Amino acid sequence: MKFLKTLFITMAIFAQTAFAAVNVNSADAEKIAAELKGVGISKATAIVAYREKNGPFKTIEQLTEVKGIGLKTVEKNRTEILLK
Repeated sequence: MKFLKTLFITMAIFAQTAFAAVNVNSADAEKIAAELKGVGISKATAIVAYREKNGPFKTIEQLTEVKGIGLKTVEKNRTEILLK
């Protein structure tokens, strides 16, 4: 029983960190690259540069205006993207 309790707690902690949402309007490039599938450091850097030049993202779809970020990438990460 103790093993099951420990296993459950471990899985709950992993689930929170493995699928953590990222606020693309405030996160740095390293955080964006770590949290979004298919987004490496160069694409994440492009997201941050776009945000700094154009202001915060108003819609998730606006991310497709960033070079290298297509609709497929946005759809793959829709549940992990925050715009706070």
